[in-house]
Amino acid sequence: MKLLLVSFHQIPKNLTPLSQLLLSLKPYSSTTTYRETKWNSATNVIITHPTLSIMESCTSMRQLKQIQAHMTPTGLISHTFPVSRVLSFCALAHSGDINHAHFLFTQIQNPNTYIWNTMIRGYTKAQNPKMGFLFFRRMIEEHVEMDSRSFVFALKACSKFLGVLEGKTVHCNIWKMGFISDLLVQNGVIHFYADGGWVSFARQVFDESSVRDVFSWTSMIDGYAAHDCSNEALDLFDLMLLSDAEPNEVTMVAVISACSQIGDLRVGKSIHAYIKKKIVNFSLNLQNALLDLYVKCGCLNTAMEIFNKMEMRDVFSWTSMVNGYAKYGELDYGRRLFNEMPERNVVSWNAMIAGYSQNSRPKEALELFHDMLKAGFAPMGDSLACVLSACGQLGCLDLGLWIQHYYINENRIKLSVILANAFIDMFAKCGVIDAAAKLFNGMSQRNLVSWNSMIAAYAAHGEAKEALILFERMKSCGLKPDDITFVGILSACSHGGLISEGLEIFENMEKYGGVEPKGEHYACMIDLFGRTGLLEEAYELIKKMPMKPSEAAWGAILNACRMHGNVEMAKLAANKLLHLDPEDSGIYVLLASICAKGRRWGDVGMFRSMMRERRIKKMPGCSSIEVEGEFHEFSVADVSHPLSKEIYKVLNEVTLQCFPHL
Repeated sequence: MKLLLVSFHQIPKNLTPLSQLLLSLKPYSSTTTYRETKWNSATNVIITHPTLSIMESCTSMRQLKQIQAHMTPTGLISHTFPVSRVLSFCALAHSGDINHAHFLFTQIQNPNTYIWNTMIRGYTKAQNPKMGFLFFRRMIEEHVEMDSRSFVFALKACSKFLGVLEGKTVHCNIWKMGFISDLLVQNGVIHFYADGGWVSFARQVFDESSVRDVFSWTSMIDGYAAHDCSNEALDLFDLMLLSDAEPNEVTMVAVISACSQIGDLRVGKSIHAYIKKKIVNFSLNLQNALLDLYVKCGCLNTAMEIFNKMEMRDVFSWTSMVNGYAKYGELDYGRRLFNEMPERNVVSWNAMIAGYSQNSRPKEALELFHDMLKAGFAPMGDSLACVLSACGQLGCLDLGLWIQHYYINENRIKLSVILANAFIDMFAKCGVIDAAAKLFNGMSQRNLVSWNSMIAAYAAHGEAKEALILFERMKSCGLKPDDITFVGILSACSHGGLISEGLEIFENMEKYGGVEPKGEHYACMIDLFGRTGLLEEAYELIKKMPMKPSEAAWGAILNACRMHGNVEMAKLAANKLLHLDPEDSGIYVLLASICAKGRRWGDVGMFRSMMRERRIKKMPGCSSIEVEGEFHEFSVADVSHPLSKEIYKVLNEVTLQCFPHL
């Protein structure tokens, strides 16, 4: 393409003092500054005029206005190219001003296509994409000549405010004006639909395209991967390998993301092998994608190999590894990596807090949450959901109430459905069932987890009738119960002794929710029979189970025997439990207790002897309490606490107040 020399020889060569001042502003040559001022992207124009040369190195609106002030009296500003460069800086530079760009635009008599396009781009960059789209509409109304970039920039503006109708309008005009065969425009349409989640529209445009390049394929694959259509993404990648288009690193990142979502390690390894063969230099993004793939597939050793070989790591690399070890229960190793991180973000903190909370280490989860706040990080909704779970496990109602007041009531974080569900679970586990019910009833949107959490809450508090009412409400809303729903409602019937209701629900699980009874549902029914004294029915049911009875099922039998004093059946259930878990001290202790209650002293001695012979020790009970954000743990006859003397003194005083006759 022919290069243009912009010299404007009609401008006097004798520079004014202001020109000399402008020339003294030396252009910045560092690559960092060049990257920051992307407005002056490479063009097919060689600029020789001194004022315009300085314009290309402008870095602030103050400098820009000085240059503009010089260009005005000299007449340079009245030329299309110079004014387009001033407008480009205002609209596109990091330190620009879109309002000043708009003012300049109104002063130009006949703005060309490039200037119109710049205004569309500028408003999109300035987080006002609707105004950018209005400029596109004006171009149509005023019959301004368009080029391919006009449509691409308009589609990008539409994608920023999810304007599918507006995007379709742009698509219609592309057809009308004969740009549909233009590859740049075609790719812009595919990217707009795919990025917005309208993948069927994107695929239609893709399939109708006569020419496709790597961008066409990558946009479509990435659209599928980003919107939970991983299988379609992988199928399309297979087709791409048969085409003339060669996948690039961006394509491979999208393909790996699709593999990560479905957790297909076999396909993931084959893609990794392809990358090694075809791509010489792995970018950081590509290495991070591979790292994420192996972590999500539970292949932590391979993930660590990649991590150790990485010459550069960012916060995503470290967080992936921390999340992997935390997710799969290797919390101590995950914490070591967390402590070694050179930089952390809120996702890093959340990964470690979630790991502790989900692996029954709530104390560490809450301690880390306090550390996170001290470090100046504001938690996300996901972080608070994990913290609330830990509060529920420890019974820390005060912290849960503080989170509700400080973050939700004061509008620091929006109460999402996930967060509301976490609050319901926390309130229920802390014994505040009324607060859980109030929150549930006030929710404008609920999902299946919301209903399950509230049913489980009523079940745990013995509110069987309320649980059944809620179950009927749930069905009337058209929501299908799942496995967890039935565990909750059957557990409610068990705690409430509602035999007929429980049987009716159990026998109609497939009718109500298309769910076939599983081991946990049988365990609930066995518990229901056992609690109400129907031990023979419970035993008959456990014998008829289509699957091998679990510890929960035999545990329900043993607990029923304790309640109703059936020693023989208790011995049978205990033998089954000891076969499943011979190290559980609770089975020996419970069985000995049942035998003692039935005055079977010989059996009591036998089971205690078995414990000694097998070196089974009863785990001492412990409890914890939170005081001013610090947790204190106590076990039976514990004197390890530094204030143990004072604590026992207060306990003795409380005991004397409660039992003055002692």
